[in-house]
Amino acid sequence: MANIFSMTGYGKGEHNDGKRIITAEIKTINNRYCDINIKTPRHLRFFEDNIRKILKNSVQRGRIDVYINIDYLNESDTVIVPNLCLAKQYKDAIDEVKKDLNISSNVSLDTIIKFQDVLVAKEDADDEDELRICVESAIQNAVKSLLQMRLAEGSQLEKDIKSSMDKILVSISDIEKNSETIVSDYKNKFELRIKELLGSSHELDENRLYNEIVFYADKSDINEEIVRFKSHMKQLNNVLAEGGQVGRKLDFIIQELNREINTIGSKIGNLDIIQMVIEIKNLLEKIREQIQNIE
Repeated sequence: MANIFSMTGYGKGEHNDGKRIITAEIKTINNRYCDINIKTPRHLRFFEDNIRKILKNSVQRGRIDVYINIDYLNESDTVIVPNLCLAKQYKDAIDEVKKDLNISSNVSLDTIIKFQDVLVAKEDADDEDELRICVESAIQNAVKSLLQMRLAEGSQLEKDIKSSMDKILVSISDIEKNSETIVSDYKNKFELRIKELLGSSHELDENRLYNEIVFYADKSDINEEIVRFKSHMKQLNNVLAEGGQVGRKLDFIIQELNREINTIGSKIGNLDIIQMVIEIKNLLEKIREQIQNIE
């Protein structure tokens, strides 16, 4: 038996190796697929594929937003590297604008270095392996925190779903009991209505009455739908007990349950049963919405 996980969660992890602190934050929401979006400083992008692999080993579904930040504790851990090629392109572009607009002012160094990526803070290239270990550790810590929250949310969803299922089973049993007298009630009302219209002295045609009752009984028979509905409810319970990545399975079962209860509602004209059908449909919709958030 595996656990039920929600697709909604948040996790934060850090790693401090004495030179730098790397912080990883992971936010997840529901999604049909595994959609991973990573935002890191430019010089950590080499690790994005590794981050994806780590996440896919722990999270199967959901939109996953990952944010990684790095704070250096010692200035010697970073190297400021000028991007001379880019700086020259900026200067040439400015000179061209000046020429076209007939502007005579000079371009200051101050102006050039303010442009994006002209000066780049980089981790020492010889330190890449250490950096990789730090990033992986921060991500693993964030994933652990994320899974704890998704598990707690999933357990609450499972509890709420089972509570709704208990109510549904009570209502479907009541529908089954009430349906046993539907045909006899219809027969009595039908006979009474004929007598009201034609008078008590009029002799009923038993054959026509019998045919009418048989037709109504066949049309209003919901035994098959109730059997299938109960079977689907048992499947729903079994899949919840199975745990793991069961969101899609649960969604399919809810569709089948809705199909059966809609058929029951269309066959029965009894007001009490219709009211119970409406209540069951409301509970199924509540379960469906909760299932949309299960991995």
